[in-house]
Amino acid sequence: MNVVLWILRIVLALLCIWGGVFQIFKLDELRKGVAAMRELPRGAWRLLGGIGCVAGVGLLVPGPSVTALAAATIAAHSLVISALYVRHCDRAPLPYSVAMTLMAAFICYGRCYL
Repeated sequence: MNVVLWILRIVLALLCIWGGVFQIFKLDELRKGVAAMRELPRGAWRLLGGIGCVAGVGLLVPGPSVTALAAATIAAHSLVISALYVRHCDRAPLPYSVAMTLMAAFICYGRCYL
C-alpha cells in the first residue's frame, strides 16, 4: 500500500503544481473556455493556484503528517473549485477536479490510518 500511496502522491503533486502554475501564469487562456474563471477576480485564482503549488510540493516532503496536511489541503482546495464549476455550470473541468479531490482524500486517509 505504501508504494501505491507514493505513486498517487507523485502524480497528484505533479497535477497540482502544473495546475497551479497554469492558474497563475496562463489565466487568460483558461478564462476563454471556463465561466468560473471569468467570475472570480484574477487575484483569487492566483491565490488558489499558489495554494495548489505549495500543497503539491508538500506532498513530496517525506513524513506522514506533512503529507496528510498537504493532501487535506488539496482535497479542500479541489472541492472549492469543484463547487465553483458546478455553480457556473462548467461541466468540462468538473471530472478532473472531482478526481483530484478523491485522490487527495484517499492519500490523506492512507497516511493517517493505513
